[in-house]
Amino acid sequence: MISSTMEQALLGQLNREFSSAYLYLAMSAYCSHLEFNGAAKWFKLQYEEEHNHATRIYNYLVEQGVQVVLGEVPSPPSDFGKLLDVFNASLSHEQSMTSGLNDLSDHALKEKDHATYNLLQWFVNEQVEEEATLGGIISKLKLVKDDGYGLLMIDNELGARQAASSPP
Repeated sequence: MISSTMEQALLGQLNREFSSAYLYLAMSAYCSHLEFNGAAKWFKLQYEEEHNHATRIYNYLVEQGVQVVLGEVPSPPSDFGKLLDVFNASLSHEQSMTSGLNDLSDHALKEKDHATYNLLQWFVNEQVEEEATLGGIISKLKLVKDDGYGLLMIDNELGARQAASSPP
């Protein structure tokens, strides 16, 4: 059983995960509009991954006997600028998510809530991968700048991304 403060914190994280998914769907739509179809696919898969993250937290809350009350999901932006700007916004978002998950993990430790702490460690480790992946994409985009051929090559590479297997 989790405390009421941990319950509220996890419900907040659940909402942030759904908001994150919504943001990535908006980024996918924006890249489609720019005809960067590889990037659009990449962000669509990111949307699905974030939705899976929300589902993981939702399932945990249900298993803990929490009455899940869903919060409002704010509308994401609809214009992100150049392709590099979209990925910079994504990295900034992931860094914010990392900070929140670290705070939540600290909270679980303070409460000696080891089950929640273990759940959150999966997310903390996932964030390391997220930030590293985005950093690599951003480095490539900075390298090619506005070169059309280079952007096409990166877009093709992004489009080759495969869906990650869902965690248990």
